[in-house]
Amino acid sequence: MVGQIYLYMIIVYVLLSWVPNARESFIGNILAKLVEPYLTPFRKIIPTIGGMLDISPIVALFVLQFVIQGIIAVVHFIIPG
Repeated sequence: MVGQIYLYMIIVYVLLSWVPNARESFIGNILAKLVEPYLTPFRKIIPTIGGMLDISPIVALFVLQFVIQGIIAVVHFIIPG
């Protein structure tokens, strides 16, 4: 549940980048403080395409989803039923 909420937070944060000055809003600042620490390592590894298109949030979402599914699988293995 918490992982899914964080996924949605990343998606909203990325969508805010398409709206001028949206990231500078109150919500944008809160999301930046929560999401940027997770996205920063991906941005350091994955270069932008054409200097403008940042695909690192997409990769970060896939990695987070993979981790969430792994945690769920481990919990179901430990606590069957």
